[in-house]
Amino acid sequence: MSLAPLLDAAPAIPLHAFAAMGAFVLGIIQLAAPKGTLPHRVLGWVWVVLMLVVALSSFWIHEIRLVGPWSPIHLLSIFALVMLVSGVTAARAHNVRRHKITMTSIFFGALVIAGLFTFIPGRIMHAVVFGP
Repeated sequence: MSLAPLLDAAPAIPLHAFAAMGAFVLGIIQLAAPKGTLPHRVLGWVWVVLMLVVALSSFWIHEIRLVGPWSPIHLLSIFALVMLVSGVTAARAHNVRRHKITMTSIFFGALVIAGLFTFIPGRIMHAVVFGP
């Protein structure tokens, strides 16, 4: 395992990856910890900021090009941005059910499922974890 492939990549890629890793760890904590507490709200805002960095930084990553410089993953980034707004709006409106469903969906869809695709051979994270 070596961080060299990640650190040698264009600046948006390590920014994106480290923000995603932070959001993943913090997301696990948020899912396990008590809800509605001050720490949950503070860590929730940190998680939202990390997810904004993950989603926005993806627009400067063009490793997979299917339509010009874009790929389907960029649609996921747009979806994640919309869902983040929806999740925060739900929390501020005290709609706990919608907030829980939205944030859990973002965590599993944008971090867990999309994250697994980064380990496909030929991708940078595959090289980080398994070697070139």
